[in-house]
Amino acid sequence: MADKPAMYERTDRPPAGLQTTSSRTGYLRIALILSLIILAGFGLQHLLTNHGPARGEKASRSHLAVPVTVAPVVRQAAPLEIRAIGTVTAISSIQIRSRVEGQLTHVYFKEGEFVRKGDPLFLIDPRPLQAALKQAQANLARDMAQVQQSQANLAKDRALLDQAEANVRRDAAQQHNAETQAGRYLSLVKQGAVSKEQFDTINTNAESLEATVEFDQAAVKNARAVLSADEASLETARATVLADRAALENAAVQLDYTSIHSPIDGRTGGLMVHEGNMVKVNDTTPLVVINQVSPIYVAFAIPQQELALLTNYNRSGTLRVKAVLGPEDKTPVEGILTFSDNTVDTATGTIKLKATFENQGRRLWPGQFVNVVLTLATEPNAILVPSQAVQTSQQGRFVYLLKPDLTVEQRLVEIDRSFDGYEVIKGGLSPGDTVVTDGQLQLVPGARVKVKGGLETTSRASP
Repeated sequence: MADKPAMYERTDRPPAGLQTTSSRTGYLRIALILSLIILAGFGLQHLLTNHGPARGEKASRSHLAVPVTVAPVVRQAAPLEIRAIGTVTAISSIQIRSRVEGQLTHVYFKEGEFVRKGDPLFLIDPRPLQAALKQAQANLARDMAQVQQSQANLAKDRALLDQAEANVRRDAAQQHNAETQAGRYLSLVKQGAVSKEQFDTINTNAESLEATVEFDQAAVKNARAVLSADEASLETARATVLADRAALENAAVQLDYTSIHSPIDGRTGGLMVHEGNMVKVNDTTPLVVINQVSPIYVAFAIPQQELALLTNYNRSGTLRVKAVLGPEDKTPVEGILTFSDNTVDTATGTIKLKATFENQGRRLWPGQFVNVVLTLATEPNAILVPSQAVQTSQQGRFVYLLKPDLTVEQRLVEIDRSFDGYEVIKGGLSPGDTVVTDGQLQLVPGARVKVKGGLETTSRASP
């Protein structure tokens, strides 16, 4: 049984050297077949690329015209503007407060109503102050009567003084005459022409008159003292009358304060105190707030870098300002620049400005935010393109320029400023050029285009 496998052993196996040569030939044959297969694959790909349906699709796509909208570049007047965000503020905002204490008995307006200067607003119970006014009037009448009495007393005492002074003059003259006569009689007595009894009678009369003159002089002094007292009393009465008149005027003013009128033309706010409530003098809570809305301010700020430009153009005259209420506002409110602050805000690097608007249509309201357009000047020959024509790339801002053969060229442009949906071009374009305004996303330099809707225009009314 051990010898059976030998029965199946091959007896035609080639020699060892011949077996090695046949293996190498097989390997070469396999490599040749693989190379042919690879070359056939490349050839098929080349055939499909150059003669198959894909090449036709690519060729058709390269000749398709991109639909675009275009507009011409024009030379036209353009304003030089500064734009900012502004806040509408009232020129005057008045907090109405009571200047007397009392009960609020009447309100003459409705909340939010427009009032004119001098219109009645509130009435505070006037009766206590009416009584005070009558009391002041009575005091004045009483003290004026006292003045009149003092004046009468003064006149009477002045007459008494005049009489006393006349008595002095009269009695002094009589005394002088008596003394002269006594002197003559004294000489006659010495000569023995008259008796001593006659001399004594004349001398006694002279001495009596001297005493009378002294009495008259005392009466004059007393009359002058009484007159001085009367004058002082009159001055006191007059001072009292002046005080009474001041009190009367104050009572009249206090009574007038019970009726509160509007100090300005404006719109009332919410009513803070209603009828029947007690009000105090200068209470912390106002009765109502009135805002003047016509004319009205718009306050805004511009960067300090624009200050030199503003100063330069502001010398030439009044600068126009527009207040745009929103993106859909086609009729902005127009005003003039009336105020520029005297210092730059160091925290923000801006300077505050105010423009005044007549606001006849009352479109502007205090606290409202608006877009402000400050027009400094008008450039007469600016080059304009629509803003939507300008694109941005890594190289800068550019437009697609339409060439006569209906292909496009990418052209870098230099922008000076923007205004009202247009760009003012400083360089890169000339009037008469045509630029693409819509469809740029599908364009590359040299692409063929098809203009849809005809040629747009940037023509517009000059500012």
